Amino acid sequence: MSGYILDTHVLLWMISGDKRLSEKARVLIGDTDNKMWFSIASYWEICIKIRLGKLALHENWRSIIKSEMVAGEISILTISEEHCHETMNLPLWHRDPFDRIILAQASVERSAVISADSKFSQYKNITVCW
Repeated sequence: MSGYILDTHVLLWMISGDKRLSEKARVLIGDTDNKMWFSIASYWEICIKIRLGKLALHENWRSIIKSEMVAGEISILTISEEHCHETMNLPLWHRDPFDRIILAQASVERSAVISADSKFSQYKNITVCW
Protein backbone atom coordinates (compact mmCIF):
# COMPACT_ATOMS: atom_id res chain seq x y z
CA MET A 1 0.00 0.00 0.00
CA SER A 2 1.08 3.54 -0.49
CA GLY A 3 -0.71 6.84 -0.43
CA TYR A 4 -1.53 9.23 2.37
CA ILE A 5 -2.85 8.75 5.88
CA LEU A 6 -4.84 11.69 7.21
CA ASP A 7 -4.14 12.71 10.78
CA THR A 8 -7.28 13.12 12.89
CA HIS A 9 -7.32 16.92 12.80
CA VAL A 10 -6.86 16.93 9.03
CA LEU A 11 -10.14 15.12 8.37
CA LEU A 12 -11.95 17.26 10.93
CA TRP A 13 -10.55 20.47 9.41
CA MET A 14 -11.37 19.19 5.92
CA ILE A 15 -15.03 18.51 6.66
CA SER A 16 -15.49 21.76 8.59
CA GLY A 17 -13.76 23.95 6.00
CA ASP A 18 -11.26 25.07 8.63
CA LYS A 19 -8.74 27.61 7.31
CA ARG A 20 -5.93 25.88 9.22
CA LEU A 21 -5.89 23.13 6.61
CA SER A 22 -2.86 23.95 4.47
CA GLU A 23 -3.09 24.54 0.75
CA LYS A 24 -0.75 21.59 0.11
CA ALA A 25 -3.02 19.32 2.17
CA ARG A 26 -6.09 20.53 0.25
CA VAL A 27 -4.40 19.81 -3.08
CA LEU A 28 -3.21 16.34 -2.03
CA ILE A 29 -6.63 15.40 -0.63
CA GLY A 30 -8.45 16.82 -3.66
CA ASP A 31 -6.34 14.87 -6.16
CA THR A 32 -8.37 11.74 -6.88
CA ASP A 33 -5.23 10.01 -8.17
CA ASN A 34 -3.93 9.94 -4.58
CA LYS A 35 -5.01 7.07 -2.34
CA MET A 36 -6.26 8.48 0.98
CA TRP A 37 -6.57 6.59 4.26
CA PHE A 38 -8.13 7.50 7.61
CA SER A 39 -6.96 5.36 10.50
CA ILE A 40 -9.59 3.64 12.60
CA ALA A 41 -7.46 4.91 15.51
CA SER A 42 -8.42 8.45 14.53
CA TYR A 43 -12.09 7.51 14.53
CA TRP A 44 -11.62 6.02 17.99
CA GLU A 45 -9.82 9.19 19.12
CA ILE A 46 -12.79 11.29 17.96
CA CYS A 47 -15.20 9.07 19.92
CA ILE A 48 -13.11 9.33 23.09
CA LYS A 49 -12.69 13.10 22.83
CA ILE A 50 -16.43 13.61 22.27
CA ARG A 51 -17.22 11.43 25.30
CA LEU A 52 -14.73 13.34 27.48
CA GLY A 53 -16.13 16.69 26.36
CA LYS A 54 -12.87 17.68 24.64
CA LEU A 55 -14.43 17.79 21.19
CA ALA A 56 -17.82 19.10 20.15
CA LEU A 57 -19.17 18.01 16.79
CA HIS A 58 -22.54 18.24 15.09
CA GLU A 59 -24.91 15.59 16.46
CA ASN A 60 -24.92 13.97 13.02
CA TRP A 61 -21.10 13.81 12.90
CA ARG A 62 -20.93 10.10 12.01
CA SER A 63 -23.00 10.59 8.85
CA ILE A 64 -21.06 13.72 7.93
CA ILE A 65 -17.70 11.94 8.26
CA LYS A 66 -18.95 8.93 6.33
CA SER A 67 -20.32 11.12 3.51
CA GLU A 68 -17.12 13.15 3.28
CA MET A 69 -15.02 10.01 3.20
CA VAL A 70 -17.13 8.54 0.40
CA ALA A 71 -17.02 11.82 -1.54
CA GLY A 72 -13.26 12.13 -1.04
CA GLU A 73 -12.61 8.44 -1.74
CA ILE A 74 -10.99 8.07 1.69
CA SER A 75 -10.75 4.53 3.01
CA ILE A 76 -10.56 3.32 6.60
CA LEU A 77 -7.20 1.85 7.56
CA THR A 78 -7.62 -0.86 10.17
CA ILE A 79 -4.99 -1.62 12.79
CA SER A 80 -3.00 -4.79 12.26
CA GLU A 81 -0.71 -6.75 14.54
CA GLU A 82 2.21 -5.49 12.44
CA HIS A 83 1.13 -1.87 13.00
CA CYS A 84 1.02 -2.46 16.76
CA HIS A 85 4.42 -4.11 16.76
CA GLU A 86 5.92 -1.24 14.75
CA THR A 87 5.09 1.21 17.57
CA MET A 88 7.86 -0.49 19.56
CA ASN A 89 10.39 0.53 16.92
CA LEU A 90 9.44 4.21 16.94
CA PRO A 91 11.50 6.62 19.04
CA LEU A 92 9.54 8.09 21.95
CA TRP A 93 9.41 11.62 20.55
CA HIS A 94 5.64 11.38 20.46
CA ARG A 95 3.87 9.71 23.36
CA ASP A 96 0.26 10.15 22.20
CA PRO A 97 -0.93 6.59 21.46
CA PHE A 98 -3.19 7.66 18.60
CA ASP A 99 -0.39 9.54 16.88
CA ARG A 100 2.05 6.68 17.48
CA ILE A 101 -0.23 4.15 15.79
CA ILE A 102 -0.74 6.50 12.82
CA LEU A 103 3.03 6.86 12.51
CA ALA A 104 3.47 3.08 12.78
CA GLN A 105 0.82 2.53 10.12
CA ALA A 106 2.60 4.99 7.84
CA SER A 107 5.89 3.19 8.38
CA VAL A 108 4.51 -0.30 7.76
CA GLU A 109 2.35 0.74 4.81
CA ARG A 110 5.02 2.97 3.31
CA SER A 111 2.57 5.83 3.20
CA ALA A 112 2.98 9.52 3.90
CA VAL A 113 1.07 11.28 6.67
CA ILE A 114 -0.81 14.51 6.13
CA SER A 115 -0.51 16.36 9.43
CA ALA A 116 0.20 19.76 10.94
CA ASP A 117 1.82 18.08 13.96
CA SER A 118 5.43 19.28 13.97
CA LYS A 119 6.55 16.30 16.07
CA PHE A 120 5.78 13.98 13.15
CA SER A 121 8.67 15.40 11.13
CA GLN A 122 11.15 14.09 13.73
CA TYR A 123 10.57 10.56 12.41
CA LYS A 124 13.04 10.39 9.54
CA ASN A 125 11.63 7.26 7.89
CA ILE A 126 8.12 8.76 7.61
CA THR A 127 7.17 11.39 5.04
CA VAL A 128 4.99 14.15 6.44
CA CYS A 129 3.08 16.47 4.14
CA TRP A 130 1.77 19.79 5.20
